[in-house]
Amino acid sequence: MNRLIAPCLLSRFPGVLMAALLGLLTLNAPLSAAERTTVDPETVFKAVVGIASKVPRNARTAQALGTERQGSGIVIGADGLVLSIGYLILEAEDVRVVTADGDTVPAEIVGYDHNSGFGLLRALKPLNIAPVPLGDSKKLAVDDQVLVVSFSSAHPMTVGKVVSRREFAAYWEYLLEDAIFVMPVHPLYGGAALIGADGHLLGIGSLLVGDAPGPGLPGPGNMFLPIDALKPILGDLLAYGRPLKPSHPWLGVYIDESSSRVVITGTAPGGPAERAGLKAGDVIMGVGGRRVTGMADFLRKVWARGDAGVDVPINVLPRGASDLSIRQVMVSSMDRYRWLKLKSSL
Repeated sequence: MNRLIAPCLLSRFPGVLMAALLGLLTLNAPLSAAERTTVDPETVFKAVVGIASKVPRNARTAQALGTERQGSGIVIGADGLVLSIGYLILEAEDVRVVTADGDTVPAEIVGYDHNSGFGLLRALKPLNIAPVPLGDSKKLAVDDQVLVVSFSSAHPMTVGKVVSRREFAAYWEYLLEDAIFVMPVHPLYGGAALIGADGHLLGIGSLLVGDAPGPGLPGPGNMFLPIDALKPILGDLLAYGRPLKPSHPWLGVYIDESSSRVVITGTAPGGPAERAGLKAGDVIMGVGGRRVTGMADFLRKVWARGDAGVDVPINVLPRGASDLSIRQVMVSSMDRYRWLKLKSSL
């Protein structure tokens, strides 16, 4: 665990320095009395914890994400409830929470939401850490300053600025409608806490991107999941481990976008696309005869066909073939949760 914290974070960054850093956030639009922080800056830093998980070698995500994963999370419940990015705990068989005081506490996975990417876990022993309240991420505007906090002695925090808010589509059949993009880069972004001027939690760190200001606009930064996306599903995650609403149809394709064309870069082993005969290099031209214009458009057209389990007609141009060779392939979709090797409660 030495890579996570050594020496103690709170001894290296005392309350005065932490308060000064959070004070930088007042450069945003003036806050009303109700919006001014009532959260002690030291409380925020102490609530950011380390997460270390071990994943079986035969897990579906082991090859892409590794079998030993480390990152950050933030305490959002007095009972030791911790919010993080889901890929840190996805399919994990052992999860530990590490506190700023250096204690290592076993934890249980509480829930995972593929649509947003959030993961929840709970420490199995009292953490005695005050939770950080959830903020209102929809009020966060471009040019607002924020604080990014991760669990690290080497690079625990970055004062950043929101540079864009937009949809984000990714190769693993993932579409976030209102992602938050922040510059400069915080290198330890996985599960990092995005803290607003009022000291509340506004987002969770997900990815490093090269176009944070916008599509086609170079600029390295980080993508964050907005905390408002958690609120409608938090009750389901706590009670059932996943949202109760029906899942989107999952095809098991890995995709990329080139000149508004959606290209298959691979297929999930044993997934619907592989079983249907789709291959890397095939170009997805449409869904049910309706042309697709990019990754986000493709996913929306697939999801519009119905819930997980529906047959999805994909119009495919085989790799290297002419445009006259487009064929239709029927893919029997499935629920991605059933493909992953999750604990039974999910």
